[in-house]
Formats: sequence, C-alpha cells, structure tokens
Amino acid sequence: MHFKAKIQPDSWNRLVSISSALACLLLTVFMYSAQVSAKETDVPGAGGNTYERLKVFSEILSLIESSYVEPVESKTLVEGAIRGMVKALDPHTSYLPPEAFREMKVETSGKFGGLGIEISMRNGVLTVISPIDGTPAFNAGIQAGDKIIKIEGNSTLDMTLTDAVAQMRGEIGTAANITIFREGLEKPLDVRIVRAIIKVQNIKKKVYNGNIGYIKIRSFSKATSADLDKALAALEAKGTHKLILDVRNNPGGLLNQAVEVSDRFLDKENLIVYTKGRSEDQNMRFTTHDTGKRVSYPMIVLVNGGSASASEIVAGALQDLGRAVVVGTPTFGKGSVQTIIPLSDGSALRLTTARYYTPSGRVIQGNGVVPDIIVEREKGNTADAKKDENLEKETAEKERMRRFLREKDLKKHLKGKSSIGDGGEEENQESLRKDKERADLEKDLEKDNQLRHAVSLLSGWDVMVDTLKPQGKNGGSAHLTLGQAH
Repeated sequence: MHFKAKIQPDSWNRLVSISSALACLLLTVFMYSAQVSAKETDVPGAGGNTYERLKVFSEILSLIESSYVEPVESKTLVEGAIRGMVKALDPHTSYLPPEAFREMKVETSGKFGGLGIEISMRNGVLTVISPIDGTPAFNAGIQAGDKIIKIEGNSTLDMTLTDAVAQMRGEIGTAANITIFREGLEKPLDVRIVRAIIKVQNIKKKVYNGNIGYIKIRSFSKATSADLDKALAALEAKGTHKLILDVRNNPGGLLNQAVEVSDRFLDKENLIVYTKGRSEDQNMRFTTHDTGKRVSYPMIVLVNGGSASASEIVAGALQDLGRAVVVGTPTFGKGSVQTIIPLSDGSALRLTTARYYTPSGRVIQGNGVVPDIIVEREKGNTADAKKDENLEKETAEKERMRRFLREKDLKKHLKGKSSIGDGGEEENQESLRKDKERADLEKDLEKDNQLRHAVSLLSGWDVMVDTLKPQGKNGGSAHLTLGQAH
C-alpha cells in the first residue's frame, strides 16, 4: 500500500516559513564555520545538495503535522530537528534554547546551583570529567570516569549534554538521583545528591617539607591568574623555591586563563598553544608576553583522568617546553574549541570550531597528555579506612576532653621546673599550632600517593640536578637524562 503526502494549501505558507527559518539557521552556521561557495556542490553519497535535502525535510514535516497520531507544535518539531542535526556532529556541539543559554551565562559567572560535577560525552556515554572539590557531588563520592547511565530513573543513552545538565540542576536543597557505572563495581550504583549553590574556590595552597610550595587549581575562571599570583607571592614569602602545580580533577574553563597561568612559568616568546580550524580566522597562536613576574624554580605538574581542556593546555605546554615534570595518569583528552554563537530568538549554538595543539604539535583531542612519570592513584583498603575513621573519632573525642584537662590533671605527671628562656603560654600555643599543621600535611601525604611522589621528587631535586644533565629549555629544565655528565 502506497501512501502519498498531500500538502494542504492552508498549511503551505506555514511550511515555507518554517523551512525558510531553518534554511537561514543552516546558512548562518555554515557561513560562520567556513566560507560558503556561491555554487552548491553535490557530495558523493550525500543524496544531493542542501536544498534538495531541505525539500525532503519539508515533506517529512508536513507528514508529521498532518498525519501524526497527536497534534505537535511546529516549534517542537523544528527544535527537535535542530537537536538531531547537532547531535550528528560531535559531543560538545549543542543547541541551547533560550532558557539553557541564560543558565549557561549564570554558570560562567562562577556561582550557580547544582551538583558540582563536570560531564562530557565519551564514546556516546555520559561521563564524569571530574567532581569539583568541596561540592555535593565530590562529597557524595562521585569520581572522574564514572558513567552516568540514569538521571531520575531516565536513561541517558540518547540524552544530550544540555538535557543532562538541565535535569541535574534544580532548586537549592532538592535532591537529584543519578545512577552511575564504575569500573570495578559489580553493579550500577544509585547516588542521591542534594543540590547546593556551587561557588568554586579556584586556588588552594600549602607548604610541604619547609620549602616545597603546593598550589591546586580547581578550574580556570575569570580570576584564576590573579588568584595564582597572590598564592605564589604568599608561598615565596614563606621561603618556598620549588613548586607542585596540581590540576587533577580540573575540568578546564577559560582559554585565556590557561594561557595566563602557563605564562607565569615560561620565558618570553614561547608558544603555549595553538588552534586549527577550517577557516583562517579560527587558526590562532597564543604565546608568552613580557608583562608580569615569572617563576623559574623547579616544578611538577600533577594530572589525572579528570584533568581536561585548559588543564591539558597548561600541562602540555610546560611538558613540551621542558619546564616541568608531569606526574600522575593520562588526562581526559578534551582538546576542542567551542564557540558560543547567539541566535536571533535568544537561543544559542555551541559549535566546535577548532582543535588545540601543544607547542610541539601534539593533538590533545582524544589523546590527552601522557605524564612523564605514571603514578596510579592508590585506593585505600576498606577495612583500613574504617579503622582510620574510628581512630579519627577516638582522637577527636580525646581532643575535646583535653580542652578541660591540663598536664597536672594526668596521673604521674612530671612536676614542672622553671628554666631560662621559657617562652610561656603564647610560645607553647604557637608550637602546638605548628605541630598540628605538620600533622595535617603528613596526613595529606599519607592518603595521596601521587602528591607524596611529587613531594619526594622535589625533595631530592637538588641531588638529581647535580647528578643528571638538563635537556630542555627555559633555563633549568625539568627533563633530565640519566647517566650523562654535565
């Protein structure tokens, strides 16, 4: 039985209007991403030129409007067609309806409501790039590499990134229920996460072994480079002359901030990153400049599978130019450039327009940055973790009791004796504070073997420099070759 579509005259004007609008949208995208030839060309196997395919689209649109089992609004059909079109490209190209576009602008302001989780599509599966430290997702135990297979019981198999983000956001204090699959688990894990205001604290700093500075960058937002300058100045004031830059579980952010951060550690006139697209205006080169104070002492960059985009730009540049040793596990491999193009109705198109390349020409997209020294993150034993948890509770209880006790209250305490140079109560309090700081730092190293490895490497750096021959650029390279004389 043959069924032939008959387009009614009264719907023809609507159809032409919709088709024309869609054609205009298509042409806008095409003109942005490449120079459009005045002459349409047929692509082998593509079934004709663009306008011939739009004719087929018009026929299908008319059939749905006239014969689908239930009435469907034209807006719904056209938006569905747009979503399907961008889904045929890559995971990071997406259509943002007006509401989603407004939410995205709120998100980039640095304060927004949600779970605190950065996601992407990997091999068609919704995948966690990284949870943001200190957020509900991080506290719930979400890890980089987790596959989100359900949101509120709905499969994510055919869900777009935009839809997934929209479903995981909601009113502050409400819960989001997600189901994740994690390597090593026998079955999927249901996780309930309470939404909260997500305000990212970009920079965290510490000092290890007296002279090793540690800076963790959680994301690359507008203030990252300025916050980094303050952190570096504070560490130098404490006498540090070695540095660990931690970009593990850093999902990326603004390109200009990745360039600014890299610039703090490189000599002038060095290439940091470059991009290549289809048109000339998408090919850009970003280099170091003369302004600002630079750090030249030895450094290590910590990375893992949650380091993506801007994090990979920084790690790749410092590695290529022999400025730092990269330690950890291979990074995520998100090395494509997305351009947000506002559209006439308040919506927007997030369009992938180029790829990132490291100074030596390595493609980040799909490959990531492979560390110089691979150090897998150790997973703690469950029984040991439980024992540690009980010990911590016991210690906390004892600490609480000590507030009401003094040495003289303890059995068989030694009698005090006056002595020359006794600093009194203030000096004792300062000594206790320093002891607590040291204990906290030692605890960091005990539970983080990658950080421990980095601290160990930098602690023996001076010995290595005396024994090994520098190979890189930037005066005082991190790349050293064993067994060669100076």
